[in-house]
Amino acid sequence: MLEKEIERELVVECKKHGGQCLKFITPSMMGVPDRILLFPKGKVGFVEVKRPKEVPRPIQVRRIEQLRNLGFKVFILDNKRDIENIIKTMGGDA
Repeated sequence: MLEKEIERELVVECKKHGGQCLKFITPSMMGVPDRILLFPKGKVGFVEVKRPKEVPRPIQVRRIEQLRNLGFKVFILDNKRDIENIIKTMGGDA
């Protein structure tokens, strides 16, 4: 399964459950997660999408730690089965 297939499913499911899943691109900072999750009541999280069994690069691990230290939820998603749990954790209407 390709990363883009997992990412596409994440976008579709977030919309179904009242949220948005925006592509996160920052030219000035490497290693940021692929997607920003936005759910009602100001709930914000981040998702790094990987192919099955692929792990984040060291710079991605550092960015994930930085975001978590700021109090954000950050998920590493490498399969479609985990999408429902991410949405529930973020407070989507799943």
